[in-house]
Amino acid sequence: MAAAHAETNYTFRIPPCSRVPDHLNSSGLRIGYSVEKGRAVYAARFLEPQTVVEISPVLLFTSTEYEEHGRYTVLDHYTFRWRDGRMALALGLGSLFNHSQNPNVSYTLDHDTDSIRYTTTRRIEEGEELCIFYGHKLWFDAADSVDAGTLSEDLDDGWGRLTRVHNLGDEISGLDIQIAKYAEGNPQDPVEEEDLPFTRIKLLRDDDEDELSAVRTQPAWVADVAEARHTATMLQWLKKSGLETLTMSHLKRIRKQGQKLTVLLALTSECPHVPVLPDLPGLSDPYEVEVPSTVALTQMSLKHKNTFWPTVYAPRRKDEVEEWTRGRVLWACEALKRVVQEARDAGQCGELPIATHVPIPYEEEDKDAAQLPASFVSRDTRTSTSHPLRHAVLNTIRAIADYRASPTYTPSTPAATPAATSVSISLPATTGSSTSVAMEVHAPRNGAHYLLTSLSLFTTHEPCIMCSMALLHSRVKEVFYLVPMSDTGGCGSVTCVPALKGVNHRYNIVRWKDCDRDRGWADGEGIMIAEDTDA
Repeated sequence: MAAAHAETNYTFRIPPCSRVPDHLNSSGLRIGYSVEKGRAVYAARFLEPQTVVEISPVLLFTSTEYEEHGRYTVLDHYTFRWRDGRMALALGLGSLFNHSQNPNVSYTLDHDTDSIRYTTTRRIEEGEELCIFYGHKLWFDAADSVDAGTLSEDLDDGWGRLTRVHNLGDEISGLDIQIAKYAEGNPQDPVEEEDLPFTRIKLLRDDDEDELSAVRTQPAWVADVAEARHTATMLQWLKKSGLETLTMSHLKRIRKQGQKLTVLLALTSECPHVPVLPDLPGLSDPYEVEVPSTVALTQMSLKHKNTFWPTVYAPRRKDEVEEWTRGRVLWACEALKRVVQEARDAGQCGELPIATHVPIPYEEEDKDAAQLPASFVSRDTRTSTSHPLRHAVLNTIRAIADYRASPTYTPSTPAATPAATSVSISLPATTGSSTSVAMEVHAPRNGAHYLLTSLSLFTTHEPCIMCSMALLHSRVKEVFYLVPMSDTGGCGSVTCVPALKGVNHRYNIVRWKDCDRDRGWADGEGIMIAEDTDA
């Protein structure tokens, strides 16, 4: 079938039409007719910069379906590459935006809702056509094409000429450029550390726990096994029980002290109630012991940690850092773009332009550990509520807590896990909060009783000390922020909460590079706040 298609081109001919339909649109747009381009989208009134003018649902094709059929049609020129390899065709007004070398509209692919969000990049006058940038591989002569000699100067600028888009568009965000950059290519390709659009902050040295008193521990449930032949039975039972989670992966399951064998059951934080054990001869009742909180990075720390519980030794190779792929960078950039949009909307409503976003994790193992098949977006609401603690970070944590406590969220063991289902959730009302939830729910496993286990939080501004500590208590995996807060920040500015001695959890901190290079970046994005504001 594929070979047959390779010999045949399928082309749909669309006859020219100068008549256009009326369009019911509340964003100040109308469909018009352009002599050079045909149907087009025009501004029916004055539009401010950074105005969301259209959110278009998309029609998705599987990669196989598109490879065998779609690419042989005119659709091949109008599709977007989705994160999971599928191809997407914009519906609604999204299908009518024409190309321009000097675009006045940018677009963001929203993988959570299978839609495309279109936002103005500058002031647009009534009657002006709204255009996007299709890319440089055009199958037609652009009506406003730039001289080829001018473009050739940018051919090897290292950004695939995306910097040219920034120059022509005046106000296209650096986030838009990064999204366009990483949307192309193989999402599994690794990205070099120096090429990442953000900086990862190193919290501690590897030898931080080389003193016995410095070893961080947490309580865990264990039980003694009378006979060695029963350990295999217990390990099999653990795998089926749902007690075993990824947060225990740095600990060995069996401890041997002389003739005494002890099996690790669960972290107390993830199983607050005494576990119910199988009926096994000589098995003791569960009891609590202290176990190391992290893997051993040095031989000395391994020696100390093994005095608490047998721990995995995983020394880092020299200069080893966690590898990032193009797909994961794109996921992070899209999440940051979303918080900027939410913060702008908040500012236009009279709130502080601060927002946070907790997306569905990118990695499958994090999805399994987080047990949160929903994404959350919150804004700062301390102005509208007259409540000093309604920070965006706290609003997000509160919304996730409400969701986990809702009747529709019922953790279950793997044996009882049904197939994935789509549900609609009504979160308990929180006065003045603004939180959106988009989800396809999979029944979660037992464990992960902390609110943000294995989750990433994206925020416009460096969290204050209070919010940084709340994130630590919620066991967040990592925090990404755009704007450093030199007077109030708790993730590296005033202090670094997860790096403090004595804390029982560490989370990674990632900072956007553009704010380091350009202090006016936040103002240009419309998210500037006073330096002494607690974000």
